[in-house]
Amino acid sequence: MNQSTLEAALGLTAPWKVTEDRFSVEEKRLDITIDFEPGSTFSCPDCGAGGAKAYDTQERTWRHLNFFQHETYLHARVPRVECPQGCGIKTVELPWTRSRSGFTALFEALIMIMAREMPVAAIAAIVGEHDTRIWRVLHHHVEEARREADFSEVRRVGMDETASRRGHNYISLFFDLDMKRLLYGAEGRDQDTVSAFALDLRAHGCDPDQVRQVCCDMWPAYIKGVNASFPNAEITFDRFHIMKIMNQAVDEVRRQEATTTDVLKKTRYLWLKNPNNLTAKQRRKMDSLTGHNLKTARAYQIRLTFQELFKRPDRKAGEAFLKRWYFWATHSRLEPIIQAAKTIKRHWEGVLNWFDSVITIGLLEGFNSLIQAAKARARGYRTNRNLITMAYLIAGQLKFNLPT
Repeated sequence: MNQSTLEAALGLTAPWKVTEDRFSVEEKRLDITIDFEPGSTFSCPDCGAGGAKAYDTQERTWRHLNFFQHETYLHARVPRVECPQGCGIKTVELPWTRSRSGFTALFEALIMIMAREMPVAAIAAIVGEHDTRIWRVLHHHVEEARREADFSEVRRVGMDETASRRGHNYISLFFDLDMKRLLYGAEGRDQDTVSAFALDLRAHGCDPDQVRQVCCDMWPAYIKGVNASFPNAEITFDRFHIMKIMNQAVDEVRRQEATTTDVLKKTRYLWLKNPNNLTAKQRRKMDSLTGHNLKTARAYQIRLTFQELFKRPDRKAGEAFLKRWYFWATHSRLEPIIQAAKTIKRHWEGVLNWFDSVITIGLLEGFNSLIQAAKARARGYRTNRNLITMAYLIAGQLKFNLPT
């Protein structure tokens, strides 16, 4: 194969050149040897000082993009130089790869593109590499891109958790609600996790004091973390999580009542929907229950009325509505409903703050669905680090410094 053609395809410039290529149909492999001109000088990778000659060399091999269906490998003597400015003996930077990588930059760019669309195990099978090597590439480029991320304009933040595996194993995800991007992911969902997020914001040019709005659920650790790390932020409790509390209360009333009557059998999902979302069959079933004077039906009506809160025109009207609803709910003689109402009472200001901020973490729930779908396709991830890296790839809007 013409060596000048290979040099052009690889983007080589002086002092690097192709000195040999070996193509084997039987091995389905192309090997290309690269070397530098005798007497060549290099720049110090630390300070950039030029004029340094090779101190010694080490043979290295890198996996490159396939030549059609044939695996391609680059081989080269990698020189070390003694810096003339006193930095010591350093390994020079190579134009086709990054330091300590076994792949060329173009091969890593291919991996990053594929990782957005398919599980890492599938990528590993396609390219014929172990998946741990693929994960090393993903970790490197995600972490490098995050180091360059600018969070200086962040003002409104949403936080939520997503399950990393079965049981009580979670990662916390923190989003910029204005730019719709993942800012930070970390193991756990405690106060220290929120503190770590605040430190990460500061490292990316955002003073936590400039964050004015935070949206989250009523998880006590998140609330404590926000109060401690974001002193100027107003907490808005996510309306969808508030409705989840009400749905759980209605379902608990149903479960308790189902022990005394058979008419509630197989009706769980009826009570979790709004009337206009019921199918025709479900609507007929609901109509057939109206004459039974069910406690569950009363709880359902209290839940339906509560969600009218978010249709009030302003905070003053919302608070007046909420006071009336609270009196009704706490006098309902339905213990799960009473407890749900008391939970809302304890978080009164954060519930009403919705009228000022009008923010939710519905965006996060959408991204969580994408992340969980990716996890399902991959049949789970071995480590939380892998899951967080994939979350950054999906939702981080990161800018990768990769060749095209």
